[in-house]
Amino acid sequence: MGVVKRLEDYRSPPAVVEQKVAQLEDGFLRLANELLDATMCSGLPETELCIVMAVWRKTYGFSKKMDWISNEQLEAMIGKHHTHCSSAKSSLIRKKVLLQEGRKVGMNTNISEWKTKNNGFCKTLAEVAKKRLASSAKPPKQKLLTTKDNNQKTINTNTPLPPDGGDDGSEKLSPRNKVSIDYESFLAAYNTEVGEKLPHAVAVNEKRKRRLKKIIPQLKTPNVEGFRAYVRAFVHQAKPFYFGDNNTGWTADFDFLLRDDTLTGVREAKFADRGMA
Repeated sequence: MGVVKRLEDYRSPPAVVEQKVAQLEDGFLRLANELLDATMCSGLPETELCIVMAVWRKTYGFSKKMDWISNEQLEAMIGKHHTHCSSAKSSLIRKKVLLQEGRKVGMNTNISEWKTKNNGFCKTLAEVAKKRLASSAKPPKQKLLTTKDNNQKTINTNTPLPPDGGDDGSEKLSPRNKVSIDYESFLAAYNTEVGEKLPHAVAVNEKRKRRLKKIIPQLKTPNVEGFRAYVRAFVHQAKPFYFGDNNTGWTADFDFLLRDDTLTGVREAKFADRGMA
């Protein structure tokens, strides 16, 4: 009589999982506490933060201040595509978190030069928001109530001045205040929509202010949400070329999206990859 084998007899034994424990004996690097603290509170995006740690490993890990680190090396170290590594590294150089000398890069230990939250940039944004909220909380200088008692006074205030500019006894109208643009909110909308796909913008200079003033009225909805929708449309339809997938590593940025022809191109879907349609 044959022996009936159980199902368990045909199963392979469970694979042994190798336990890997980090040991100082296997190597370590020296890192200033102040540099680590500044990096922790810098607010850098994930890819940029990984690039910073990779630079630590390739420089401080070998007792160097700077070294040439290819995008392919960074890709192997942090597990992200080399084009994203290139964009993140370029962004860190613009933010002065990394220094570049020829093909070599290294950490900028003068953290007061960093264009991140650590050097007060986001604190500045917080102060602007705080002042704006405080301003909106103040009572208006002139209350316009539509009660029976002051309805006549309101009508008199809005009465046009005589054509000859003479004084008819009514209160003269003050010129309307110019509509101000919260440029920082447009910059924040751009950074939110591009995420880690494109370099972040960190400041609104006079040139960018002029371009924003020009492009805002051209948006379908001329406000921050309209600009956000425009940036989102570009990110959705643009080909990989505009995200660094090219021979030079060039990527589109905040200034590129402030151009008139870029807005027109998004409306006409000129940036889309026709071959993937």
